[in-house]
Amino acid sequence: MTTAWLVLAVGDDRQHGGNDGYDDDPSQHYSWDDTVPNHGRIAVGDVIALWDKKKLLGVGVISAIETGRETKTLYFCPECKKASIKPRKRLKPAFRCNKCGALFDVPGSKTREVVTYRSRHGEAWMDGRGLLNGRELRALCDSPDSQLSMRPARWEKLRDAIIGVAGISLDDLDLDDEGTGGTRRPIAGGHRMKNVRTRVGQAPFRKQLLTDHGQVCAFTGPAPAGALQAAHLYSYADEEEHHDWGGLLLRNDVHSLFDRGQIAVNPDTGRIEVDDELLRYPAYAELHGRAPRVRLRPEHEVWLAAHWRIHRSAAVSVPASRSPEAASPGCETA
Repeated sequence: MTTAWLVLAVGDDRQHGGNDGYDDDPSQHYSWDDTVPNHGRIAVGDVIALWDKKKLLGVGVISAIETGRETKTLYFCPECKKASIKPRKRLKPAFRCNKCGALFDVPGSKTREVVTYRSRHGEAWMDGRGLLNGRELRALCDSPDSQLSMRPARWEKLRDAIIGVAGISLDDLDLDDEGTGGTRRPIAGGHRMKNVRTRVGQAPFRKQLLTDHGQVCAFTGPAPAGALQAAHLYSYADEEEHHDWGGLLLRNDVHSLFDRGQIAVNPDTGRIEVDDELLRYPAYAELHGRAPRVRLRPEHEVWLAAHWRIHRSAAVSVPASRSPEAASPGCETA
């Protein structure tokens, strides 16, 4: 029987009262840690359905689960010491404890080393925004009244509900192995775990970019926040620092192509250029020769010139005066 999970993703830098949040990209990855109930039960090959408390966002199949470690700040009620606290947007005091009802402005806090998890499910993803509402999704869970952010659900019920609402065939969901009609073959290796280094401060970095530029891809223009990634313009693996003005928001696909150097900004013209392979695709060909869609600061231009030099120097030389001495050779996915 296929295992499915209904997991909560409520917008940018998903938060609850007990911690500083998680950096999710619903169509690509979902993050959690070992403080979350059911944290160790999700496995490669499971179906993952993401929702925002009101509606379905989409459905995917987990192809990998990456693990890491980080030191996390946990917050709790100063009265009962429970982590079930909630910030109040308009009322004062600023916090309320859901367990004992205490009201307070400053929660208690402590640090703890946690195991982090991140699913990769973008290879088999179906956008399902609005197909099912919150009430319908809760009814598909093993425990419909559960308040957990990660809830076991019935894939057969979820599949049938989506098909019934969307009026599509099972194959269109792209969730089953080779169109087997709902019975997927076991993925070899079961639960593949991969240790990765966790980037400290990535969520605040993305939040700052959203504050600076709004929901705008720097190369393609306005886009939903869920489709935008925080792109470092230098190699974070080398620098291990979130430099001021060292990043831009890029749409998921554009970010990937930028990291490979197939999309770059010519420092001589200030215009976007795409490589020949991309010119056959209209969505990317129309970017060629365009100016970026956000106003670039001098610091952005310095990092973009370094990126151009690394990936395009064979074709065009970058003037020495525009080449940053401190720029790191390379970029990577955020």
